[in-house]
Amino acid sequence: MATDRTFPDARTRLVEAAIRLLAANGPSEVKARSVSSEAGLSTMGVYTYFGGVPELLQAVADEGFGRQAAIFARVAITDDPMTDLCAMALACRDFARCNPHLYDLMFGLSIHGRYSPSRGTPASESKERSAAFTASYSYLLRECARLVDTNCVRKIDPDLIAAQLWSTLHGFIMLELGGYFVAFADPASEVLVPMCVNLIVGLDADRKSAESSAAAAIAGWASSLGARSVAPRSRKARARSAS
Repeated sequence: MATDRTFPDARTRLVEAAIRLLAANGPSEVKARSVSSEAGLSTMGVYTYFGGVPELLQAVADEGFGRQAAIFARVAITDDPMTDLCAMALACRDFARCNPHLYDLMFGLSIHGRYSPSRGTPASESKERSAAFTASYSYLLRECARLVDTNCVRKIDPDLIAAQLWSTLHGFIMLELGGYFVAFADPASEVLVPMCVNLIVGLDADRKSAESSAAAAIAGWASSLGARSVAPRSRKARARSAS
């Protein structure tokens, strides 16, 4: 095994190794020895760079929020904050479905209190959000502020709207990851987006306008899914023709 001094990017390698193990085997396999072996480093690297497994997992969670923020950043900004909010919800749902164990870790769900002291601390004792979470959350908060500023909803603290939408979104995601929406042909358009619409309408938004905005977001999401499914086949076709 290489020493941590051999690789200046050892911290990044350990985080990436933990994410791979998390995706393949779930949180029970994320241990100092297994992560170090996956990264090709000595076990001491986990303690040198992070202090221990709980701190490593916090770094992994922060990396997850960084990836989530990058996805939010790629959502096209339109002149309609409701469309953008629905598009962000759909993008977040896709991210969670592609990274279920990482998503669990980010929100301290399946590993709550098991590895990370910060996740086992009562809310009354720890009220600080990580910088990575705050950066990701800021995209949602920005669009909620636009809802208020453009008079789409009544005057209300955007933080309250964001908290309600955040709860709606992540409640849906956890239920879907748990397999509770298998009876629906398209849970995103049948459950998630209508919930978002109903919440915004409850804040005095016009229902027809909100539904029209949501429909635009769903159409854009469906189009992006189609583009992603076609792209790999195109690359393979080019490779075959080149050979």
